[in-house]
Amino acid sequence: MHIISHTPGASWSLSGTELHIPDGFLNLPISLACWALAIAIIALAARRAQRDLDERQTPLLGIMAAFIFAAQMINFPVAGGTSGHLLGGVLAAVTLGPWGGILVMTAVIAIQALLFQDGGLLVMGANILNMGVITALIGYGLYRSVITQSQTVRLAVIGVAAWLSVMGAALATSLQLWLSGTIPLDIVIPAMMSVHALIGIGEALITVAAVAFIMRTRPEVMETEARPGAGRGWIIGGAIAALIVVVLSPLASADPDGLERVAEDMGFIDLGQSAPYEIIPDYTVPFLGETPLSTIVAGLIGVLVVAVVIVLVARALGSRRAEAGR
Repeated sequence: MHIISHTPGASWSLSGTELHIPDGFLNLPISLACWALAIAIIALAARRAQRDLDERQTPLLGIMAAFIFAAQMINFPVAGGTSGHLLGGVLAAVTLGPWGGILVMTAVIAIQALLFQDGGLLVMGANILNMGVITALIGYGLYRSVITQSQTVRLAVIGVAAWLSVMGAALATSLQLWLSGTIPLDIVIPAMMSVHALIGIGEALITVAAVAFIMRTRPEVMETEARPGAGRGWIIGGAIAALIVVVLSPLASADPDGLERVAEDMGFIDLGQSAPYEIIPDYTVPFLGETPLSTIVAGLIGVLVVAVVIVLVARALGSRRAEAGR
């Protein structure tokens, strides 16, 4: 869940970020460099997905995007009054492949920033790199190395990959903060890595549980060389799971997330800047106020929008592939 956190002297509210960097934490050169790299990787992912993804996988992309969006609304408590939530990059990559995973994570992160003001606009490239690209590549790279091994081995490696993905994303965020002159490297790395080492355990447990369920109910989804796509039952089941998670989101921990905790402790939280506009800020529907119903409705809107966006992207890529094959 994304809770508004008001800090004395702060000019903005940081809403359940974990690793969603707000505008103001990174300087302009680093933000633009991250955007350039993110655009290049997204373009590569789109080209490769256009070639590799079967059109029958389009519903699976939508369901996975919806589930990851919903799951990111559930914060779980960790030590020291800090909370974390699923990133989902490893889950996306091992079920969809690295390119489909990157596209799904990009859609989730973009909708969070554009519609819910969760993460800055200028730094969106950095957020996509940290939470979408790095996590997906770590997850798929390690999973691919044991794809022919037993289910037990694969699940163990997926758990390790999920933990490492959080650590990799935290390290990248630390380096960006340092290069921006926000905080010294020898201070930010220990602070970020220590808190996210705990959050990574939650990431690993959730990811392994989700993948184990998929392996048990739809093992063909994990066959990255030849996935026949998702059946109607899988689509319905995935949609129901996403809706259940959204309904439970008001019960999430209200403790600050990893980056928010570090920003508060290290004294740079007041550098954060508010979004230039508000649509559904902090996952609060304006006419419903800060209520559990408001959070649920906002979550349902997000789930629907992110699923539609990624399905439209997948269909557009499929159409381009069909035209190229003529």
